[in-house]
Amino acid sequence: MLDQAAHENFPVAPFFLPRAWRADLMALYGFARLVDDIGDGDLAPGGGDAVLLGLDRAQYDDRPALLDALEADLHRVFSDRAPGPKHPLMRRLGPTVRRCALTPGPFLGLIEANRQDQRISRYATYGDLAAYCELSANPVGRLVLGVTGTASPERIRLSDAICTALQIVEHIQDVAEDLRRDRIYLPAEDMKRFGVTEADLAAPTGGPSVRALVAFEVERAGELLDQGAPLVDSVHGRLRLLLAGFVAGGRAALQAVAAADHDVLPGPPKPTKLSLLREVGATLRREG
Repeated sequence: MLDQAAHENFPVAPFFLPRAWRADLMALYGFARLVDDIGDGDLAPGGGDAVLLGLDRAQYDDRPALLDALEADLHRVFSDRAPGPKHPLMRRLGPTVRRCALTPGPFLGLIEANRQDQRISRYATYGDLAAYCELSANPVGRLVLGVTGTASPERIRLSDAICTALQIVEHIQDVAEDLRRDRIYLPAEDMKRFGVTEADLAAPTGGPSVRALVAFEVERAGELLDQGAPLVDSVHGRLRLLLAGFVAGGRAALQAVAAADHDVLPGPPKPTKLSLLREVGATLRREG
């Protein structure tokens, strides 16, 4: 599961960070990946994770039960009482939680976001989607600030803007894949405004109305990234480079969508490594 980190849209724990930070960030990634794999039904076959969480092997595809069991294991991470957490990824999380004095809130938010995915597959308004991102994305940035010891109310506000933007970027890239899971993260009010139906999203390629809708969402995500980007210049050293990488990853992904003429239906447009590096440099210069 942890080896998937190299294939994420945005850097998880790049080599230039201190070893302790990399270990803590990978522990956070392991938790986030586990909860997302449960919520998406992407756990490895065989029911091994269900057993590790204290469930019967036959419950390997019972997502609500798995999320409940994961939450129970999370509480064991934060408890001094025996027994400790059951799942190896949760045991790995314990030292990070103690070393960085992390609180349960962000972890519980990520679990709740995946519970919401079991109940809600469409979002009426952008406000509804932003509330979902508050659970599904913003906790990640808050945890990164916690691990690096740099959290403050203003930095959290800026981080939330970046994380919501990055979540929207992924939704833009993954329209076709999400629809195959019977999920649509494009707000219904925006689809109505541009005259886009669910049938339009199921087409092999995007027509003019779909591309106009995607372009609108790209502009919104870009504005959010710009709002949060001052976070980069509020820190120093290698953390500044890491945060620039997050912002640059989002900007490079949006550029890739634009380069595909905003047609995301054949598959998610992805930035090249060169374009990402260029955008990292541009972000550092822009925010410096």
